[in-house]
Amino acid sequence: MKALVALILLVQLPIHKAVPAAPPAPLGCDDPESEAAAEVAVNYINGHSHHGYKFALNRIEDIRVVPQGPNNDIIFLELDLLETKCPILSPTPLANCTVRSFAEHAVEGDCDVKLQKVDGTLSVLASKCHSHADSSEDILKVCPDCSLLARMNNTEVLETVSAALNDYNSKTTDSYLRLLEIGRAKIQYHPAHVVVTEFAVGATNCSAEEAKANVGACQLLPEDQSNFGFCTAVMVKRPSQDLQVDCQLYGHQPGVTYIYPGQDTSAGLAPSAVGVTNHNLALAHNNPVASESSSSEILRSMLSAKSLTKRAVAEAAQHDKVPRPVGFVPPPPPCPGKIRHFDI
Repeated sequence: MKALVALILLVQLPIHKAVPAAPPAPLGCDDPESEAAAEVAVNYINGHSHHGYKFALNRIEDIRVVPQGPNNDIIFLELDLLETKCPILSPTPLANCTVRSFAEHAVEGDCDVKLQKVDGTLSVLASKCHSHADSSEDILKVCPDCSLLARMNNTEVLETVSAALNDYNSKTTDSYLRLLEIGRAKIQYHPAHVVVTEFAVGATNCSAEEAKANVGACQLLPEDQSNFGFCTAVMVKRPSQDLQVDCQLYGHQPGVTYIYPGQDTSAGLAPSAVGVTNHNLALAHNNPVASESSSSEILRSMLSAKSLTKRAVAEAAQHDKVPRPVGFVPPPPPCPGKIRHFDI
């Protein structure tokens, strides 16, 4: 009888089931973890771009984390970048590079990046970027007298670059320099007619004096001796004529190479993107070392993330209809993040 009573009491005891752990709160775009991922992504993008200028983070537009297992997450980022004044071949660290001002006709980069975080270590799996200059209308509204970006194949731009390089090579006692690519160009017509250009150069195996005899024999230095640099030139065409040229060579940088347009298979840079327009961040790159690498998956996942974000915004809007105490200030939305420089 006692055994029966004990059994009945045991059956009546409440059964405690294990409560699953609550999922972690979604990351905000300005959270330290998000900024750390963005820093890795920007460094990767600059490291795999072979043309134009380095880009700096302006804003984290969105972030989505997809858990894969213990201490293993896939992270999708949407980033807004801005062009800096540092050429991509420059050894200057990104932290020391100045972002071009709005009045200088800024160029913005839009990037989707897929990363993996395993045991706290971040690595980029794939990235897809494109860039565009701010509209001429926006610039002229703020700065009616500012000159605008010119196309690289503009006749005056090409003439200025050619004249500047010839002028420099005619005066130097060092290596003969060859043009690699034109980075930016602007033409001003009033009150004076001025052409301003920026272009990358490479030292050759000829001295400037030797090049006078047979310039066709002058080739860029081999990779283990390469020496790249950058030049700026200002040509005044009216009311008087003047040409000012300044070139700086960086010295040999182990591991830094220049890839001519059309040969740039690693970053997927279209040949037409260099030498014609000012948009140098045409990057679509899969990391061959990574365990996963699919740019198309980035886009599919980003679209999915955007639909989830829209649903979350709608739910938040319904939640905000609840009466709030006087003086209540709602917290800022988790994304997009803060603007670090200026909005385009």
